[in-house]
Amino acid sequence: MIKNIKNILTLTLVALAGIAFGQIPSAEAGTFALTNATIETVTNGTIQNGTLIISDGKIGDVGTSVSIPDGAKTIDCSGLTIYPGMIDGGTQIGLVEVSSDPRTRDNNEIGDVIPHIQALTAVNPSSVIHPVTRVNGVTTALTMPSGGLFPGTAALINLHGYTPDQMYAGFKGVVVNFPATGRRGRWDRRSDEDIKKAAEKALKQLNEVWAKAVQYHKIDSATGGKDQPYYPEMEALLPAVRGEMKLLINVNSSKDIKSALEWIDEKGADAILCGVSEGWRVAEDIAKADVPVITGPVLSNPTRPYDRYDRPYANAGAMLQAGVKVAIRTNEVENTRNLPYHAGFAATYGMGKEEALKAVTIVPAEIFGVADKYGSIEKGKVANVFVTNGDPFETRTQVKYVFIDGWNIPMVSRHTQLYEEYLNRAPGVEK
Repeated sequence: MIKNIKNILTLTLVALAGIAFGQIPSAEAGTFALTNATIETVTNGTIQNGTLIISDGKIGDVGTSVSIPDGAKTIDCSGLTIYPGMIDGGTQIGLVEVSSDPRTRDNNEIGDVIPHIQALTAVNPSSVIHPVTRVNGVTTALTMPSGGLFPGTAALINLHGYTPDQMYAGFKGVVVNFPATGRRGRWDRRSDEDIKKAAEKALKQLNEVWAKAVQYHKIDSATGGKDQPYYPEMEALLPAVRGEMKLLINVNSSKDIKSALEWIDEKGADAILCGVSEGWRVAEDIAKADVPVITGPVLSNPTRPYDRYDRPYANAGAMLQAGVKVAIRTNEVENTRNLPYHAGFAATYGMGKEEALKAVTIVPAEIFGVADKYGSIEKGKVANVFVTNGDPFETRTQVKYVFIDGWNIPMVSRHTQLYEEYLNRAPGVEK
């Protein structure tokens, strides 16, 4: 009875909050001309005093001698800069709403081997986290399930849409949490022997699952997929075994990274390394294996107490200098909006501003195989762009406009609503 009352009160408070702050205004569709702007194309240099045309959800034209279509809404961007929308290479956005409330978490399902669990199915298009994130210039994110050995299939989503299918940005990948041989943190009180046994057991399970998937592939190919027993786990792994879908392998310690590279080579898997917090220690090995990396969080602590404080900041740059293809992720939910600051620290600590911008735009697009649509400002690409009054990696910079799939996104979020609500509040005075 008490639990039911608490649930009712919780739902009531949520409803009242929605009434108090109102709904986020709807996005605006149409044809837009963004004029007099500095345009950072990422792939084709910088255009000064340029015009960007957005029409039918795409970049209709871009340059200095562009004809503005009849009926287009003109937005004067004098003194402003246009960038391609930023892409976060690893989050749980859309899968988690309130981390402390299990009823709002769909990122971690029961089971160690559940690759058939689709992150896209669980994405909440109405999440209040999406507006908070996109007003900082982050338009696209890879949302990833977590948990067991094969926790599910991740999906790349745009942060605007009324259904998950509308948000889907064209990439999926099977997530693998590679067996870790180290401690999980300071709270991990297992003995060294127990840690070793757990890692060996997990690696054995990984190999057994992959062997089953290979066998399932052989049977499926021989029979043309007919009369196969219902086996959703193996069905989900088929594209990965056949090289039609990438494996997203979460791995962090240098020892485990080298083991993961050996496993990828042995199995012939098409893989992306994710996390890779100690990539700087084995950067040459990663480069030699020619496996792309999505690293982060950059704003983190060193993995070992004797490492320099700035190792996490310099990690991405060190791998890039060794020849590794590197993108950046936040590995966040609520703070996915901080992606530009992760990139900013990477830029400052060895990556450089130009390469850091690529690491949150064109590079993740290339890694995910969607560079023909996203990651740079080019005619014909999806109109995911944002407009700022300064460097997006600096916290003082204001994002003035955001477009996703050509929609003019309102610069309103729960944060801006709370700011306006309490800006001129007089204590003790009722409205």
